[in-house]
Amino acid sequence: MQNDAPLKNAESCGSMEELRAAIDSLDARLVALLAVRQAYIERAAQLKTGRDQVRDPERIEDVVSKVIAEGRRAGLSAEIAEPVWRTLIEASIRHEFDAFDKR
Repeated sequence: MQNDAPLKNAESCGSMEELRAAIDSLDARLVALLAVRQAYIERAAQLKTGRDQVRDPERIEDVVSKVIAEGRRAGLSAEIAEPVWRTLIEASIRHEFDAFDKR
């Protein structure tokens, strides 16, 4: 990752400029992690033997449940975690279908 320096605590940001800089830094880290996740999705498309394996409703619900539980532990609202991950999962499935079809 580009910047592994500790993130500034939100309460220690004394201005909107500082807060926005911290958010921008966090966003850069999230983008890097999402790129890694995308690589895993692309690998899944290579490993799956049938196009019908790309969308797995049981796996979707398992992932969402795990994310909500982890969010609770980390202090992330389920009202943010669930829709964000469902959107991420749907975009990932579309990407995986594209990758599967290009094999």
